[in-house]
Amino acid sequence: MEKLSWTKEIFGSKLEISQGNEKIGSINWESMVSSKAQAIINGRLFTLNREFFLSKLEIYDSNGQSLLGTIMINFLNPRSDILINGKRFELEIKNFWQSKWSWKFDGIDIITYTSHEFITKDKGTIDLATPITDEVEILILLGLFVRNQFILLMLLALLVVLVVVI
Repeated sequence: MEKLSWTKEIFGSKLEISQGNEKIGSINWESMVSSKAQAIINGRLFTLNREFFLSKLEIYDSNGQSLLGTIMINFLNPRSDILINGKRFELEIKNFWQSKWSWKFDGIDIITYTSHEFITKDKGTIDLATPITDEVEILILLGLFVRNQFILLMLLALLVVLVVVI
């Protein structure tokens, strides 16, 4: 099983992906709350886009600008599906705090994400139970993009609660 790591400053706009001590990818948002990001992994460029309030996330090949996949996120359902190259993958959020989530193929976890810290940095690991392919690269980026968008929504909800209470 291969292991990757990821790190992002809580209020930053850049997430980095590493394999051992080598940086293999990143996601760069236009701003901390942006719905668009540019990503690179193993030299491949991508564009990520989110519609208002996270309902629809898309990933494009930056070189050709062709749509590679779309996933609809439902906060009331911890599972969502995406079709990439004719294969169906399922995203499963394992807990409310978003500290563990995974991509499944044919009911088996193939990519598992774990978040380890959320005080000054958002960081964690990615366990790969499958070789890195084009589809796996897309899923790695989408899984981290989904996580970042959920965290932003949770921070926004916390801010609204604080404003209402105060």
